[in-house]
Amino acid sequence: MKFVARFFLILLIALVSITCQNPKPVSVGFMLHALDKERWESDRDFFVNKVRELGGTVTVVEAGNVAETQLEQARKLLAEGVSVLVVVPVDQFAAAQIVEEAHKKNVPVISYDRLILNCDLDYYVSTDNVEIGELQASYLTTIKPAGKFALIGGAKNDHNSQFLYLGHMNVLAPLIEKGDVNVVLNTFTESWEENEGYAIARDFLVKPDSQPDAFIAGNDAIAIGVIKALDEAGIAGNVLVAGMDADLANLQEIVKGNQTCTVYKPIEKMATAAAEIAMKLGKGEECERSFQTVSNGNKLVPSYLFNGVVVNKQNLKLTVVSEGYQKEEEIFK
Repeated sequence: MKFVARFFLILLIALVSITCQNPKPVSVGFMLHALDKERWESDRDFFVNKVRELGGTVTVVEAGNVAETQLEQARKLLAEGVSVLVVVPVDQFAAAQIVEEAHKKNVPVISYDRLILNCDLDYYVSTDNVEIGELQASYLTTIKPAGKFALIGGAKNDHNSQFLYLGHMNVLAPLIEKGDVNVVLNTFTESWEENEGYAIARDFLVKPDSQPDAFIAGNDAIAIGVIKALDEAGIAGNVLVAGMDADLANLQEIVKGNQTCTVYKPIEKMATAAAEIAMKLGKGEECERSFQTVSNGNKLVPSYLFNGVVVNKQNLKLTVVSEGYQKEEEIFK
């Protein structure tokens, strides 16, 4: 009996040792709002590759821009036992329920690119969107320090739209007070879509004496819509246009002279940071305390914010091409 007991004790110790040496791999749920813009495929690919490089597994889902679908996807991932969720929220408010349900299962949540509001969010990884708004407005006002400016912001249910607008006004407000700049259009879209940018700009441009000197668009999709409306009005290339995301179509419009600039967000750095944080959280490790904090209405969320870069006709090759984000032959095609 002593021999049998000793045998099972040794077997148990061996099993525990093997388990400790080979812990369950970290499984990450990467929840995209949608794959509706070319940049999100890049975010996905960079993120997935980094998690796999670090030894984790990833399940990617996209919600088709439907908040209810995203919540159901989160519930399914939690039921499957994911270690951590990384969420690009469809709706900044509704996604708080994802965080609440994840925390019931002790699963941390990282908000990626878009901030989830009014919840006990664990981390936020994004660009400094206030700074991006400042970059857009500063670049255009350097070229046109006085004139009529039209602002078409991003989605009303995305907190990034408010951050960008704050950046715009940080630059424009002093010029407005001096009487140099007149904001002739100031609105937001329901979503970050080309058709909304086109419809808003088209309806504005048919009004008497409405031709602005510059448009600041929330993103490049909206900017493409604006350019389409300007082209129909016969003034494309004569009105400054700023966008964001460095989409291929917009870089081509910059080459043509129809778009003035865009802002490139360092997507690979963002995705890499989110993947590294997710892996540490999934392993129960502490993250480095080199982050900033951003209020989401409930708490100061530990945040990793990256800087954007203005891209214009002169520095295309030095920015998006040199970093491998876009191919030179495609841009100039």
